[in-house]
Amino acid sequence: MTEPVKRFIAGALCPRCNTMDVLKAWQADGFQHRECVSCDFTDAISLEAPEELPTRVNQTEVDPKDEIQVVKFIP
Repeated sequence: MTEPVKRFIAGALCPRCNTMDVLKAWQADGFQHRECVSCDFTDAISLEAPEELPTRVNQTEVDPKDEIQVVKFIP
């Protein structure tokens, strides 16, 4: 199996040691990996988007025009 291409991230700060230009990043197994060459910090983030949580904003409401009914009045 071929080794993934690892690239340095220009201008990025390590979250642990706050040193600039020491992070390298690569993609493997559906994850975005990053690693600090100075303090050995590592982490991985999934490339798949998580499912959206149901909220008031992303739910569609029933259009009132679709609920029109004919009513007969009996005098």
